[in-house]
Amino acid sequence: MALAVVKPISVPTGKHNKRPMVSIDAVTMAFGSYVAVQDVNLTVADGEFLAIVGPTGCGKSTVLNAIAGLLRPASGTVTIDGASVKGVQNDIGYLFQQDALLPWKTSIENVELGLLFKGVPSAERRERSMNWLSKVGLKGFEHRYPHQLSGGQRKRVQMAQALIAGPKVILMDEPFSALDIHTRHLMQNELLRLWQEERRAVVMITHDLEEAIALGDRVAILAAGPRSRVIESFPVELERPRDVAEIKLDPRFMDLYRNIWASLRGEVEKSYERRD
Repeated sequence: MALAVVKPISVPTGKHNKRPMVSIDAVTMAFGSYVAVQDVNLTVADGEFLAIVGPTGCGKSTVLNAIAGLLRPASGTVTIDGASVKGVQNDIGYLFQQDALLPWKTSIENVELGLLFKGVPSAERRERSMNWLSKVGLKGFEHRYPHQLSGGQRKRVQMAQALIAGPKVILMDEPFSALDIHTRHLMQNELLRLWQEERRAVVMITHDLEEAIALGDRVAILAAGPRSRVIESFPVELERPRDVAEIKLDPRFMDLYRNIWASLRGEVEKSYERRD
């Protein structure tokens, strides 16, 4: 049976007609003489879920940290909702690969940290944190410490922590890679459920192409580094809401996977060749 051909697009507009929320314009990131990424251009619409894939060392995390304001571009500009990023941003939520919870604080104390830094009164912080813990399925776990929670439960606390302040942009650095496959599927579905309630702009980086397609509206590919750049962008035209396990059985999913992998594979091979 012939495969359906999914044509890649380089202009990241897709089916989203909303205003741009994140704009990366001709951004180059350098560390001394080493140029990690060069002339990267990406636009993420308000409410769009962008997944970025690429070989190890291609600069995915570097791009994410430039959006967060944790790293300054050597050239080019990053804007969020039209405002230039010139330092650490207050309007983002960040889901890290590793646990980012303070071990000496309980679940509710970790969740309310962002509100505390924003000066939200104590009673309001506590009420909103209780609501979010309930929303992520942790009602009754408010006073447990991270070491008393499973990996999936800690990830739920992190999601509540990242989303409670209503960020304009959610950044995710391989947030589920440390979880077993069954817990990962549960957490991916939980993330989609929470995201679809308010549809914030999301930029997620991952090594897992299946995850990128199952979650994203669009998948962008970064070339092998150094001097990595965006080489192609594929729209994911699969209906929502999605179940991440079931969507992988859809023939359209499999066709899209093959098309993206045909582009990504060469970059992965280049990355391994450069290590030798």
